Amino acid sequence: MNHFLFNLALAVIPVVLAITLHEAAHGYAALALGDTTARDAGRLSLNPIRHIDRVGTIILPGFLLISQLLFPPHKVFFMFGWAKPVPVGAWKFKDPRRGMALVAIAGPAMNFFLAWLAALVIPMADFPTGTQAVIQQFLLYFMLSNLVLGLFNLLPIPPLDGGRIAVGLLPLELAKIWARLEKLGILVVLLVIFVLPRLIGVDPVGDALGRVLPWAFRTLFWLAGRNIDGVDGNFI
Repeated sequence: MNHFLFNLALAVIPVVLAITLHEAAHGYAALALGDTTARDAGRLSLNPIRHIDRVGTIILPGFLLISQLLFPPHKVFFMFGWAKPVPVGAWKFKDPRRGMALVAIAGPAMNFFLAWLAALVIPMADFPTGTQAVIQQFLLYFMLSNLVLGLFNLLPIPPLDGGRIAVGLLPLELAKIWARLEKLGILVVLLVIFVLPRLIGVDPVGDALGRVLPWAFRTLFWLAGRNIDGVDGNFI
């Protein structure tokens, strides 16, 4: 039981930190562009409780986490969820579309920055022991959580950050059409992630992440000046 709770904490804490800082980055980016909506609503906070969405932050991730830890091989391979969106008053920006795109970019950018920080300090021993092993495992989960959250949010589907970035970059008429997808966006995301793979046996998001994540890990370690060529394959 203690081992289960320990693995649970190692998996949950990095995800909570990644989501919290992701949302805070949106709020601070909006503030930098002149919008005080998030600050006025008390959402410019590093307190995770202020960003919790009951379904997206607790129920769905909790189900995925516990089900993976309870069944062999008792490891966390995939997590999905969302936080309560930080309120943004786009009309307060000089250019609302471009402003929203910049606010959207801030979330994934924060995640990639955090993953790079973890790469800077992670113990690199092939077979660490004791405290070093715990630190390595935590930082790997932290890197994984931030990379998955950042990469997933770049999918160009509203209301994901990538969708809002696309709205800011597309020609105006096409951007208006794309923005209307926001009401259905989360349904599209859930269908692609959970329903489509079971119906046709194809998991496009999972397959894409499986290809991109190893490259992303190695790129971050390279940017951190760390050599992982000699590290055991299970490291990533």
